[in-house]
Amino acid sequence: QHPGGIVVLPHGEEINTFTPVQHPANDLGSPIITTHFDYHKIDHNLLKLDILGHDDPTMIRKLQDLTGIDPVKDIPLDSPEVMSLFRSTEALGIRPEDIQGVRLGCLGIPEFGTSFAMQMVEDTKPRYFSDLIRISGLSHGTDVYLNNAQDLILEGVTTLQDAICCRDDIMVYLMHRGMDPGESFSIMEATRKHKPLKEEWCSDMLKRGVPQWYIDACKKIKYMFPKAHAAAYVMMAWRVAYCKVFYPREYYAAYYSIRADGFDYDKMCFGLDKLRYYIKLYQEIERPTATESVCLRDMKICEEMYARGIEFAPIDIYRARAKDFQITGDGKIMPSFNCMAGLGEAVALGIEEGARKGAFLSKDDFLNRTHCPRAFADRFSELGLLGDIPSSNQLSIFDLKI
Repeated sequence: QHPGGIVVLPHGEEINTFTPVQHPANDLGSPIITTHFDYHKIDHNLLKLDILGHDDPTMIRKLQDLTGIDPVKDIPLDSPEVMSLFRSTEALGIRPEDIQGVRLGCLGIPEFGTSFAMQMVEDTKPRYFSDLIRISGLSHGTDVYLNNAQDLILEGVTTLQDAICCRDDIMVYLMHRGMDPGESFSIMEATRKHKPLKEEWCSDMLKRGVPQWYIDACKKIKYMFPKAHAAAYVMMAWRVAYCKVFYPREYYAAYYSIRADGFDYDKMCFGLDKLRYYIKLYQEIERPTATESVCLRDMKICEEMYARGIEFAPIDIYRARAKDFQITGDGKIMPSFNCMAGLGEAVALGIEEGARKGAFLSKDDFLNRTHCPRAFADRFSELGLLGDIPSSNQLSIFDLKI
């Protein structure tokens, strides 16, 4: 019942030839039909496609809309400034001490922005685009980097360029050693599926000059990433990174709109001092929840943005959008409604829709047109976002001047 799992039938065939079908939870009113048998019971006869969602293409499309550049035609994949982000923060015009001692410019870059990935980058010291593909393969594998390639690289046994990073590396390396292509493929498949290597395979590898550490590394691996998949991920990450360097306002507006699940208006939009207070507070939490971890991640992105001289604009109740951050005429970034803690998407959309109908006459008018809970309307009023409108449409006789 995977939401993106599509079973494909050959022309002229009926699904009941292969498997009974049913509705999810036997709900006859549901329009969805699922196979009764698990896919692995019928995978020799039918093809399944997993149609998955991904934030990176959405992010790239948003950046295209904001910058006007074509990400495929206009972004070079050999930009030295972008490559430098994996060595220092110099291309961003900031120093590590400006952003909690982070030595790389990778924050907010897909595939490379987590603490684990940045430590991997520091350990392996990539110099070329191809090195980033290797790092992507290492980070997505199981027992490919940790307890394996990491130790070999740090101990000087091998380098990033010669380590096993993607599943394709094994077959290509063995063929270059002069081994039979079919045998090389079988060794690669056994390794990526964590199946035992046959004794004759190990013997053949040693005869062809394959070092023992390489064979031992293969035996430890439990899962490996395909190189084409890693290349696709890195190409998307590179295009996002290019915009981070050369179109910083557009990059941060897109990031906050699409990827910043932990963005909190109260903590992040009232200057650097308040933001750093919360960063310190969250860093001292011994066992942060998933929500707190995501919030800390987004606060670090905000700190980097402030360090680069970009600020937030106050929310304009008539111009702000439900989900999208905007760049104002003076180069600031205006947050969306839904970045206020606890304010859901439906309420945010209601506020955006209500504001299109003209100026609000009073707080009551705001509540009626937007269907916003009173607690949030009071919060908007406290922040001065509603201006000086009265509480009610009704005028008191004592307010009238005779």
